[in-house]
Amino acid sequence: MFAAHVAGVILSHVSVAATWVVQEGGGAMATDPLGLWKAMGWVARTVVVILFIMSGWSIGVMIDRWMAYSAARKQSRAFAPAVAGALRDGRIDEAIKVAERNKKSHLAKVVTAGLMEFKAHQDSPGAIPGETIEASKRALERTEAIVHAELKRGLGGLATIGSTAPFVGLFGTVMGILNAFIGINNSKATGLAAVAGGIAEALVTTAIGLLVAIPAVMMFNYLTGRVEAFDVEMDNSSSELIDYFLKKRGDRR
Repeated sequence: MFAAHVAGVILSHVSVAATWVVQEGGGAMATDPLGLWKAMGWVARTVVVILFIMSGWSIGVMIDRWMAYSAARKQSRAFAPAVAGALRDGRIDEAIKVAERNKKSHLAKVVTAGLMEFKAHQDSPGAIPGETIEASKRALERTEAIVHAELKRGLGGLATIGSTAPFVGLFGTVMGILNAFIGINNSKATGLAAVAGGIAEALVTTAIGLLVAIPAVMMFNYLTGRVEAFDVEMDNSSSELIDYFLKKRGDRR
């Protein structure tokens, strides 16, 4: 009985408050996206448009990098055993052909550069044995740097969006609060109706800014982790290829 009485009192107070808000504002405030958009000022609309552009850009980067990394992973899994078998039998030309068939693989790009440099020096009649290994090593390092830059393409923009989107939304928040104070000054009133529009703009722009920033930051961290994993794989492949070249040079002696 006591709980029922307390619930009745709370409901009666809520009803009175709701009635006061509707009477104060002259009607219920729009809560649908289109209604909120129409109620916004031009500054808030500009902020929302900018945030949507940033969101579209970040989603495009996410999809592009996801497809690139998935293709690189898939082709690398097929490339690694095939090229290992070719090198085990000493068929460098076959290993190069296998690498060229897997152009989206980060490992294939690195291994191809090293093999082609080694083969070019090996076929040269006046090549110095030690210089062959050094030239191949430099080719591997150059290709690793190029592939690393290709893998990171777009991630800088994703990080920028993740870090700046909340501040863009905060700018909309500040302008919304400013509009709320202007509404109070113009209407000479201090009720909820005088500040409802400005507060709504502030909350909407803040929410959109967070919705844009959170996925961008999460995907940036995830994609950066994948790039670091690719870097480790390329370093390991380069080291194994240099060891193979050293062994090959030893066998020729």
